[in-house]
Amino acid sequence: MATIAVIGTLDTKGEEHEFVAELIRRRGHEALLIDVGALEPPTVRPDISREEVARSAAMDLPALVSRKDRGETVAAMSQGAARTLLDLVAQKRIDGVISLGGGGGTAIATTGMRALPIGFPKLMVSTLASGNTSQYVGVKDIVMFPSIVDVAGLNRISREILTRAAGAICGMVETEPVSSDDKPIIVASMFGNTTDCVQAARGQLEAAGYEVLVFHATGTGGRTMESLVETGMVSGVLDITTTEWADELVGGVLTAGSHRLEAAARSGVPAIVTPGCLDMANFGPPETVPNRYKDRCFYQHNPQVTLMRTTADECRRLGAILADKVNLSTGPVTVLLPMRAISVISAPGQCFHDPAADLALFDAIRSGLRSGIPLVQIDAEINDPAFAHACVNALLGNIAMKTGG
Repeated sequence: MATIAVIGTLDTKGEEHEFVAELIRRRGHEALLIDVGALEPPTVRPDISREEVARSAAMDLPALVSRKDRGETVAAMSQGAARTLLDLVAQKRIDGVISLGGGGGTAIATTGMRALPIGFPKLMVSTLASGNTSQYVGVKDIVMFPSIVDVAGLNRISREILTRAAGAICGMVETEPVSSDDKPIIVASMFGNTTDCVQAARGQLEAAGYEVLVFHATGTGGRTMESLVETGMVSGVLDITTTEWADELVGGVLTAGSHRLEAAARSGVPAIVTPGCLDMANFGPPETVPNRYKDRCFYQHNPQVTLMRTTADECRRLGAILADKVNLSTGPVTVLLPMRAISVISAPGQCFHDPAADLALFDAIRSGLRSGIPLVQIDAEINDPAFAHACVNALLGNIAMKTGG
């Protein structure tokens, strides 16, 4: 028997949450009702009150409510939800969490869910479960379940949706994870333009006894990879594809934010870093490219993706950024430069071939790196087997240095 947290605003949506809780009980599990409402008294009795939730985040709920600032209240209860759920997981009191909500309820509950580990069952039934849900999901495995109708009473549609959602969260907690052989983990960043390199390196690392998790460098992929490094689960980082920094610099659509490349550096995880695909920034269809870039060099990757070649000046700035981030490293790190091409389409004869831009990038990295950080230049394109082999050897050497092996 598992215990599932049913968290929500029990003043406005108490009936709906109690309906889901009862469905969970019928499946043989326990339901732990948690109230994060703040407007009116709860319409059903919670197991954990809103006052307890507020106290967990050091909030004075009566003072908060008296100010009648809805935004401030939602923000405060979001912090309380995160702290409450984290404590319950740490105490092994819950095995999953489900919530139902509109805008405020979704914001509060998903803040709490994002605080929980990857793999812990999390399900949000929401009026907002369509379109861009990145602000609610973040880099965590939250299932967003469309409510179809508003979460406002029980009717023939909402009963059907909530019944399926209750069944889904019960199925999630009833399913045992696939057993792992506990191989040490290496994370790697990949793009279509670096696939051959990463795949070759992956095979060599797996042969050496590692499990390799590959993340697509699409913004979310980079952030997710960094968040996993921060958990302490990762033994090494194969950061072949740092392209997300190009999008961050020029305003592309696949940025991973200004903290990309910091997780391994600050936590001391052994790493290798290369300037893979810093020759390109990503936009949507051609009509979405900002007008200020109209005279630039473009490549239509597919109907939905337009790649823009970074200039020598942009590459110079990207090289300085990459060096600054690597300089934060507290563990063993090596920077490798593929001198002939940093992507498939920057090779000689390809549309993004620009030796001057590549040279500006490489020079900025060389001049920006602090002393003591190895810089290896390989006379090869990034997808040449020789470059992949050099990356693997450097990473394994850094891991050995860290572990004393």
